Amino acid sequence: MGKLDGKKIAVLAAEGVEQVELEKPVKALRDAGAETELISLERGTVQAMNHIDKADTFPVDRTVDEASVDNYDGLLLPGGAVNPDNLRQSEEAVAFVRGFFDTGRPIAAICHAPWVLVEADVVRGLHLTSWPSLRTDIRNAGGTWSDEQVITDHGVVTSRKPDDIPAFSEKMIEEFAEGRHDRQDVATASATAR
Repeated sequence: MGKLDGKKIAVLAAEGVEQVELEKPVKALRDAGAETELISLERGTVQAMNHIDKADTFPVDRTVDEASVDNYDGLLLPGGAVNPDNLRQSEEAVAFVRGFFDTGRPIAAICHAPWVLVEADVVRGLHLTSWPSLRTDIRNAGGTWSDEQVITDHGVVTSRKPDDIPAFSEKMIEEFAEGRHDRQDVATASATAR
C-alpha cells in the first residue's frame, strides 16, 4: 500500500521541460501509488530536454483547457528554463496553477518552475527556493528566497535543481499525502491584494 494510493496528481509541463525533473518525480509519485496525468498547452507530445539538448518526448494526457483542478489532489511543476517560460505565457496554465493554490491543494515546483508560481501571483508571503536566477523574481513578487535543497511552506514544495530530486520527491510525496492545507487558505486571504 503506497502513501499516495487513490491520489491523482496533475503534472503541468510544456515544450522544453527538463526530462530528469519530469521523469524522476513522476516515477516517485507512481511508486507511492499515485495516478499521474501529463497536462500541457497542446495535444500530442511534449519535447523534453537534457539541459540544452533535445531528449525524449512524452505523450500529453490532457490539455490545460480540458483539465479541472477539482479532479486532482496535487500539482507537480517540473522545471527546465524553457518549459515554465512557455507556461507562464498561457492564461489557462496560470489560472490552473492559481486554482491549486487557492483551493489549498499542494504544489511541488522544482528549478525554474517557480516562475509559474510568480506569474500566478501566489508567492507573496511564501518562503521558496528555486534555480538561483529566479531569486529576484521571487523576492519582487513578495516571497522570501533561500538557497536550500528543499523548502515547504503552506503546502508548496520547492527545490533548486536536479541534484535535489531525491529530497524534493520525498517532501512532495509527504505533502501530497497530507492533502489540502487549511493554512494555505490563510495565506490566500492575506494575498488577495492582487
